[in-house]
Parts: sequence; C-alpha cells; structure tokens
Amino acid sequence: MTEPLDAAALRALQRPLKERYKEDPATALVTNSVTATLLEDSISAVVPTWAGDVQAGLHPATGGDGSEACSADLLLNALAACAGVTLRSVATALGVTFDKAEVTVTGTWDARGTLGVAKDAPVGLTDIALSFDLATDADDATVTKLLELTERYCVIAQTLAAAPEVTFARA
Repeated sequence: MTEPLDAAALRALQRPLKERYKEDPATALVTNSVTATLLEDSISAVVPTWAGDVQAGLHPATGGDGSEACSADLLLNALAACAGVTLRSVATALGVTFDKAEVTVTGTWDARGTLGVAKDAPVGLTDIALSFDLATDADDATVTKLLELTERYCVIAQTLAAAPEVTFARA
C-alpha cells in the first residue's frame, strides 16, 4: 500500500512526467498487454493480475455455476477501480477529503445475445451506471466538479464511452 499524497506531493510526482510528455508526446504512449490462458478441460481462462491469477468462466446466466469470475464483472471491476483512483487523484489535487468514498458500478446485459437465442438481442453490456457514495465537507459545486473531472479523466470510462477499434487476429 502506498502512502497517501497531498496536492503538493501529487503535483511534484506528476510534474516531471507532464513536462516530458509535453516535450516528447511519443513518450506518453503506453501499451498494456494481458494474456489469458485457456484451461484444457473447462470453459475457463486464467488471467494474471497483481493480486494473483483470476479464473474466468461462464456466468450462471449462460451455464456457469458462479464459482468463476464473469468477464463482465471484470470489466465493471476495472471501471470501478479506475473511477475510484481518478476520483481520489482529482480530490487530492483539489484538496478535498472524504470521510467515506465508494464507487459502485452496475451493468446490464441480455444473456440471449451471447447465447445466440435471439438475433435482435445485443451481445455485451448495454447499460453501465456509476454511483458515488461520498461523505465529505466539500460543497455541492465542488462535488459536482469532482465527478465531472473524474468522468473526464477516467481512462476506462472514456474508453467505453468512445470505444476503440478492436481487432481479432491469429498470432
């Protein structure tokens, strides 16, 4: 666990990065990569994470027993984590403190789509909502600004809002 930062420490930490990225924009391009390994005798895939391997499989709505992670939940986990980290970063920069801060993300999907039951049923999440439970002394205008900036700078939220091109290819 890292030590908490105040606004000055956060700015000092990010200043050289921002300067380098302004001078040489190519250094700001980051490529992340994850490899899922399919398990031999089950409809499962293992994905390494910082907290250990996660075994993903079928959601109970598509035939799973609920003992493995659902990929939609993993996506929502990534969104909740990104929104939480972004919220904390923005709050730190603005000098806002919380007595409590929680981000809840919910997503809805139609299992008929992924199972091929109905051609008109979409495949994938169709609705995603973020809810912020915040206890803070900040006024309403500041909280509104926090949420606006969190939405603006949350990498996962912005990725979902303006979906990138996704390609499938054999290695």
